[in-house]
Amino acid sequence: MFKLPQIGIRRKIANDPYYRFQSLAEIAIAIELGIKIDVNQATVDDWLRLPGFSIHQARSLVELVSMGIQLVCLEDVAAALNLPLVRLLPYENILSFAYYDRLSPLSPEKIRLNTATEEEISTIPGLKADLAHFILEDRRINGKYINIVDFQRRLNLDRDLTSQLMHYIQF
Repeated sequence: MFKLPQIGIRRKIANDPYYRFQSLAEIAIAIELGIKIDVNQATVDDWLRLPGFSIHQARSLVELVSMGIQLVCLEDVAAALNLPLVRLLPYENILSFAYYDRLSPLSPEKIRLNTATEEEISTIPGLKADLAHFILEDRRINGKYINIVDFQRRLNLDRDLTSQLMHYIQF
């Protein structure tokens, strides 16, 4: 049975995908709600949801994965962060370790739109060269894209193209 403050926290956790957990009790609520952080798809914001994670650690993990290094277990995360495994054990049940075959057409490698070159952006299937150039110009003038919605709005992309591109890009 939940007390009134717990119900409020539960709603916040359920409705805010960027909610930063304040305690292990909140992580337990998130787990009950079915929330998982896929370590091989996680963004910096995903990692920062975990209490005690620094921006430096989050960036390091995201950069490692973007280099093609897959994290297959909690020991890999501990080794990547140079932390004792026992420090990460409280997060074990919220972290998901899925394997992604980067060469499979079923799990295409995603391009980091905020750091990719025009050449890299041009490799996205269905994206024309002039749009790749326009994406870079927009990013240079207006700053980094926040998410797919921000990307779609700034470039005024149609629904079909946006739904196609979202499988190949990340922020």
